[in-house]
Amino acid sequence: MLKRVVKTTGDGSQTLYLPEWEEHYHSVYGAFAESRHVFIQQGLERVTKRLSKIRILEVGFGTGLNALLSLDFALKNGIHLSYCALEPFPLSDEEVAKLSHPDKLPGEDYRHAFHRMHQMQSGQKELITPYFAFVNWHHRLEDAILDSDCYDLVYHDAFAPQFQPGLWDETAFGKLFKAMRKGGLLTTYSARGSVKRALRACGFSLEHPLGPTGKREITVAIKQ
Repeated sequence: MLKRVVKTTGDGSQTLYLPEWEEHYHSVYGAFAESRHVFIQQGLERVTKRLSKIRILEVGFGTGLNALLSLDFALKNGIHLSYCALEPFPLSDEEVAKLSHPDKLPGEDYRHAFHRMHQMQSGQKELITPYFAFVNWHHRLEDAILDSDCYDLVYHDAFAPQFQPGLWDETAFGKLFKAMRKGGLLTTYSARGSVKRALRACGFSLEHPLGPTGKREITVAIKQ
């Protein structure tokens, strides 16, 4: 297990840093800003234009920031989310206690939901709120059993390709393509050429919206 250190990013929100890899879990320019831009605005907001009940798969639950912001969006917009996360290296209770993510959102409900998501056992399913059902499998994508034609939205938030190449190749994206419903979106912060080629080879059509601060563009892949 790599050592993880809490760091504060440019917008005042926190991330985790892996000294051995010199890699952060989120953008150093702003963890909240990046998550909202890449996954909420370019993913969840787009899908809710045609659906009010949405199934999300997250590859790389990490600190739980994407899930927390998705819960916030669901509560504010009356959207029902069924959220499945994959995280083979869950945080310890001590690490979770150091993160201030729920303090950035109003209300004690967010703190309870954030800690509850991290406390749940692998595969345990729970209705966190009437709008948000959650399960976190402590599995790698390679080992996960995914139903076909199941998910409306995929948050692909793995570490960068140089650290986890097996999550960015045709095998990984082909598995996700099969698990997604027609019209579903996969959104990710990466716009690397090899990532684009692998996504196209699996049948996705691609869009490249502007990225958050510090990044020129991101990738949104659509299963037509």
